Amino acid sequence: MDLRQLLFFVTVVEEGSFTRAAERLHLAQPGLSARIRQLERELGHPLVDRTGRSVTPTEVGDAVLPYARAALEAVENVRHTTEAFTGLLRGHVSVGLVSGATGQFDIAAVLADFHSEHPGVDIALTEDTSERMLQALRRGELDIGVLGLMDEHPPEGTTAEIVIDEPVVVAVAPGDPLLAQSDRPLPVAALRDRALISLPRGTGLRGVLERACAQAGFRPRVAFEAAAPPLLARLAARGLGAAVIPAMPPATAATLGLRTLHLTPQPRARVGLTWRTGGPASPAARALLPRLRAVLGVPRKGDSGAPDEYGA
Repeated sequence: MDLRQLLFFVTVVEEGSFTRAAERLHLAQPGLSARIRQLERELGHPLVDRTGRSVTPTEVGDAVLPYARAALEAVENVRHTTEAFTGLLRGHVSVGLVSGATGQFDIAAVLADFHSEHPGVDIALTEDTSERMLQALRRGELDIGVLGLMDEHPPEGTTAEIVIDEPVVVAVAPGDPLLAQSDRPLPVAALRDRALISLPRGTGLRGVLERACAQAGFRPRVAFEAAAPPLLARLAARGLGAAVIPAMPPATAATLGLRTLHLTPQPRARVGLTWRTGGPASPAARALLPRLRAVLGVPRKGDSGAPDEYGA
């Protein structure tokens, strides 16, 4: 048994496919399969079930998996520890952002300054949905994410510091029937059968909407999707439906020709600086984390914000 066999096993389980795992590892699929079978022969038990549509760990594989991951992490920590004694920071940091975060926070400047001070660190910056970034965090493919949260509690296996916490509102054009109830908060049930305008599936805000509607006993009818709240607001201003967005200042709504309604029960749009429980694995990511904390500012909780602040 060697570490590469353990890496191959972990990757196959994470990808659920020999083909995808081979692509990720830049290996030929038959060679990867042969190495996994060799490991199974050495251990005397099958580790993965190949009979289904996707590859899944066997009972023995499930038991072995945490130890395989721990062994790989221990080797990586040995490498990082020896590098730390040289006084040099090297490695790779992967940061994920929800749509709109680059406009709200000057993260690009933080990354540029960090890279200038530590040229031996490669930095990857991606924009994606919160759901995909959360999966990447759990797999160890992403070190730090600025992503949408379903509630104030971090997702399982992660630690999160909430940096944005705003009420979710419904934005409509003048004359919309929902405005007949504008003197009081709008029940979520009033959105039943309405054409809604929302962020795509996989985003934090869409998840908040779907959960609020499910609790009210219906599924939202989303007629239009867009990647960022400003476009959602503009679609609503054209009378194409009711946009579900983070709260915006009254002056901004008036400029767009919109009226906003608060909901009851009141959903909230939250964005958190998020990493795997136990802290980022690499010294480079751990060094970058406090700098991101600084640029994101202290956790904030407010009652209004710009519609372009929160993407997913």
